[in-house]
Amino acid sequence: MASGLMEFTDGNWKSEVLDSTIPVVVDFWAPWCGPCRSLQPVIEKLATDYHGKVKVGKLNTDENQETPGNLRISAIPTVLVFQHGKEVDRLIGVNSENKFKASLDKLVTS
Repeated sequence: MASGLMEFTDGNWKSEVLDSTIPVVVDFWAPWCGPCRSLQPVIEKLATDYHGKVKVGKLNTDENQETPGNLRISAIPTVLVFQHGKEVDRLIGVNSENKFKASLDKLVTS
């Protein structure tokens, strides 16, 4: 994975996402999903651009089914943005880098 890009799992969900002191971006994906693969470069760029200000990572829905089920993830790719352990944005499908940045820039203090 790209530098700064995290791997979220059912096992680390609480500690890495819900208990995070900074905003968190979670890309729900699966290896067989073509649109998920096309979104990968955008997610990697966000991890680089927001390094230290936002946690950016991916959760493989094939390997981790509890968390997506609890969050009612019904289509992938779905990207959720969390702040203080609460979902504050949900972007479904392949979205532009600018759309993600518009969501994150509201949460990040320079």
